[in-house]
Amino acid sequence: MNRVAVKPELLRWAWERSGRGTELADRFPKLGAWERGELQPTLKQLEQFAKATYTPVGYLFLREPPVERVPIPDFRTIAGTSTARPSADLLDTIYLCQQRQEWYRDFARTMGEAPSALVGSARVADDVVATASAMRRALGFDLDERRQLPTWTEALRRFTEQADGAGILVMVSGVVGSNNRRKLDPDEFRGFALADALAPLVFVNGADTKAAQMFTLAHELAHLWLGQTAVSDAQASEVPRHDVESWCNRVAAEFLVPLASVRATYDRSAALEAEVDRLARRFKVSTLVTLRRIHDAGGLSRQQFWDAYRDELERLRALPKTSGGDFYLTLGARAGKTFATALVVSTLEGRTSFTEAFRLLGFKKMATFRELGESLGVAF
Repeated sequence: MNRVAVKPELLRWAWERSGRGTELADRFPKLGAWERGELQPTLKQLEQFAKATYTPVGYLFLREPPVERVPIPDFRTIAGTSTARPSADLLDTIYLCQQRQEWYRDFARTMGEAPSALVGSARVADDVVATASAMRRALGFDLDERRQLPTWTEALRRFTEQADGAGILVMVSGVVGSNNRRKLDPDEFRGFALADALAPLVFVNGADTKAAQMFTLAHELAHLWLGQTAVSDAQASEVPRHDVESWCNRVAAEFLVPLASVRATYDRSAALEAEVDRLARRFKVSTLVTLRRIHDAGGLSRQQFWDAYRDELERLRALPKTSGGDFYLTLGARAGKTFATALVVSTLEGRTSFTEAFRLLGFKKMATFRELGESLGVAF
């Protein structure tokens, strides 16, 4: 039996990169011996190991583990410090969205679509309130309409549709591609924006709560308004050190919860917890965003805000985790309605191969492709 010489440190690097822990050791019982250099895997075993760790098999023949970096500007921080190396899940999600964007850019050129006037229309020096107002007008985002929507899911669906209608590719998924076994971690990243005049794209981590996704979408849209590509862990409570992130946070907060509206509706005589819940339901944002806006409006001192924020964060963490809902498990939401529709139409017209379409959508079955087309209203 032919065995392959592979350095133990590359096996350890791939294992750690995958984040699969003991699950991988159970699947490859001789992994410990491989790592210690006591035994070498066969080529077939190495290929299986590479697939299981989401690692290009060629990487395992390098002289030393590669240093992988996020291929776009990275504004994520954890506790005020730069993040550790990116996971395979984050990298593969960005690469997939870049490939989708490249395909759609070519499609848009072929169809004679005009560049978006929204992308790059703002500057960091621009007034936050004026920019948020301009964004609402461009998207048709109506605060009164939003207040009437019964759930956060409906509000997020409507918000996504409005951005999509403005020519922005919005993709919402809690997994890598269509692989339900590769769940994305909101603690690693919440979203990213890929700025492009013909194919502006926003990805939102669908594994996060609906209310948190709302803020992420608004934050990433602000990045597009600046014409800047970036990956973020946008949180309304944070004041990022980077000027761009700070500006996008403030625009997102003003976009979703205008300060003037908070000042007009906040009842200082009511119990804080009840008032936070009421305003969160009114604006369809998280209670953490609501607390921040009450503080911004002068309703809470800095110390009162942080005390209330920590208490609320502890309460939220104690709640049982719920699923993202059927809408976010559909292929149309994962790939984005505009992108998915264009790809299905192009494929049925013979301009894009089924192989290419399946690769970009992340599945292999014609039945799934047909189901997607029907859900998008594209007849076969």
